[in-house]
Amino acid sequence: QVQLIESGGGLGQAGGALRLSCTASGVTFTDYAVGWFRQAPGKERDFVAAISRMAVTTLYSDSVRGRFTVSRDNTKNTVYLQMNNLKPEDTAVYYCALGSRAKRTGDYDYWGQGTQVNVSS
Repeated sequence: QVQLIESGGGLGQAGGALRLSCTASGVTFTDYAVGWFRQAPGKERDFVAAISRMAVTTLYSDSVRGRFTVSRDNTKNTVYLQMNNLKPEDTAVYYCALGSRAKRTGDYDYWGQGTQVNVSS
């Protein structure tokens, strides 16, 4: 059974930082690229960042490029999302997912339960 467990969400301040983690089990982690998505209330789930299987390449949405950094530690089956210079518009539930290194939710096979990030101004 594949499980993805996100952690590290919570309350951050504008200009501050948070780091999210996502740990996978029940799967060969290196078979998958990992994506981060987020969903604000009443909005669609949007792509945030992705990292290839061996961390050779990364992708970012325009809204987070230069502020967020995605990385992974394949020895720990864990991917990270370092979020710097937070903005109130970063407030959302953040999800990690295993799949192809793509921006569409349909390209991902497995999803975590999500972790809430709230950024105060």
